[in-house]
Parts: sequence; structure tokens; C-alpha cells
Amino acid sequence: MGEGGVKEDLASLWKVIGGSAFLASMCCFPSIVLVMFGIASVSTAAALSDTLYWGGDGMGWFRPALMLSSVLFVGIGLVAYFRREGICTLDAARRERTRIVNTSLVVFICASVTYIVFNFIILTEIGIALNLPWESSRLWNK
Repeated sequence: MGEGGVKEDLASLWKVIGGSAFLASMCCFPSIVLVMFGIASVSTAAALSDTLYWGGDGMGWFRPALMLSSVLFVGIGLVAYFRREGICTLDAARRERTRIVNTSLVVFICASVTYIVFNFIILTEIGIALNLPWESSRLWNK
């Protein structure tokens, strides 16, 4: 059984953290890709991102589904990680309770911060550079 701390656990879980942030950002990322590769016009991509983000045209389920999928992705990733670390039984989980709780909290916080930075800063700035009408969604304009 690994005796690593939260720092080592976090380094091993970077794929889970980044993957969940990317998955949660799928309401905006397709619009940027479509404009970047010339597959869609700016107005079409803006309409798509508005529909997916704000839930217009019956798509109100999409963004909550992305968030739920991201949380499930992180949860499944944590379970798989701790099982690989040899924490497979309830007794082992009780013995390693502090490590499990600390690592899980840090991973969920890091995934949330990564999502905020990726979606609301990086993707927003790329979208603005591609002439998408996202100036009002900048965090520092609020």
C-alpha cells in the first residue's frame, strides 16, 4: 500500500482533474473549435454556445448534465485511484480515512478551480479573440 501524501496523490490524479474540467467546459469549447477551423461562422458558434450554456431551445438539461458527469468522473477516478493504491476494503478505508478525505477534497477543489480558469478565463479570452460576443462574460467585468 502506498504511503504517499496528498501532494503525491494530486500529482497522480492530474488527468482526472483536467479531464473533469474539460468535460464541464463542453458547452463553450465546441464553439471555439468550430470557429477556429472555419467549420462554422461566428454567429452560428455564438448561437450554439448560448444554447448549450444558457439552455435555450430545450437544452436546459445539457449544462447540469455536464456538471454531474464531471463530478461522477472525479468520483470514479478517485475510487479507481485508491483501489490501485491498495485501499480496497472498508477496513483499509477506515485506516486511511484522513488521506482519502484530504485527497478527495483537494481534488474536487482543484477540479473546480481548473474548470473556472479554463472555462471562464482561457476559453473566454480565446472566444473573444475569435470575435465571439463573450466580452460580457469576463470574470473581471462583473
